[in-house]
Amino acid sequence: MKKTALLATSAIVVASMATAGGHMASEMTLVSWGGAYQKSQDRAYAQPYAEMNDGFSYNWDESSAEAVAKLRAMNEAGNITWDLVDVVAADAIRLCDEGLAMEIDADEMLAAAPDGTSASDDFGDLLVSDCFIPQIVYSTTFGYRTDLVGDTAPSDICAVFDLEAYPGKRSLEKRPINNMEWALLCDGVAKKDVYDVLETEEGQDQALAKLDTIKDSVVWWSAGADTPQLLADGEVVMGSTYNGRLFSAIEEQSQPIGMLWDAQVFDLDGWIIPAGLPEDRLARALDFAKFATDTQRLADQAKYISYGPARASSAPLVGDHADLGIAMAPHMPTDPNNAKNTFLYNYEFWADYRDDIDAKFQAWLAQ
Repeated sequence: MKKTALLATSAIVVASMATAGGHMASEMTLVSWGGAYQKSQDRAYAQPYAEMNDGFSYNWDESSAEAVAKLRAMNEAGNITWDLVDVVAADAIRLCDEGLAMEIDADEMLAAAPDGTSASDDFGDLLVSDCFIPQIVYSTTFGYRTDLVGDTAPSDICAVFDLEAYPGKRSLEKRPINNMEWALLCDGVAKKDVYDVLETEEGQDQALAKLDTIKDSVVWWSAGADTPQLLADGEVVMGSTYNGRLFSAIEEQSQPIGMLWDAQVFDLDGWIIPAGLPEDRLARALDFAKFATDTQRLADQAKYISYGPARASSAPLVGDHADLGIAMAPHMPTDPNNAKNTFLYNYEFWADYRDDIDAKFQAWLAQ
């Protein structure tokens, strides 16, 4: 990743010179995922930023799912049309390694916490890449039909594998990530040992053997909206998806769905700045990123979606949902009551093993 170190150093100089001279681009293209998440970004910081900057305009591109491929193509063509790109942490690592994202000096480029705590300390371990500016912590977890699980609601991840206590269909994402980890946890592997086991052929076979025990009862999903719909239709008893999707189904749609937080898998989302931007656009991107990821703005985003702010200093500022009026803290994956037993996705492991385990998983699915 050091191949972009010079870019990071020059960015500080460029930003200070451009800002001092008022030479920032008057418009920018922000890239995100569409849907409720992008709307929360727009309301929490894009709109307020525009209101504070006369003559500035922005537009959204909903291509984050294709960010790696598109930035590779833009770089090859020498035509970078994006200014700030929202990506999951794993994609940020890939883009950084390939020199397609600019390295960030968090303490120079991002806002400190209100009490003076440096940005690097405030974000802490969530700064998983030299090029990554964290925004939110979300999780992949399970929802269940409250009227289909009997008198005792599931509270342990291994309820997913217990067809006797909780008969009926499950929905799982059609990929090995998360499913393999949960399978090993429920086959007796200690949480701290999961990735050591999973890097071996025997460990992979062990995980697939555990998944075999429920394979005939699984509906496989590819889109985050699938499980909430399957639950709403009563086609599955429980299923995995993103916690924000379940929040919407439960609180906004009043579906008879409960949340199973045990062994929720934490993941991160945040910004990268494409490498090679012209000076005026780079200055604008840095100015916007500093504003959009300060303590208050990340807390504000939680008014619109149940994803935890990535700054420690933002958590105490999380209030009520802007439209529903309900307290949002209890719905965050990072809330202490929900985070009693969490599982942190290992980005580097999957960067190393994804292709091989994907092939093995797909072959298992076809059996």
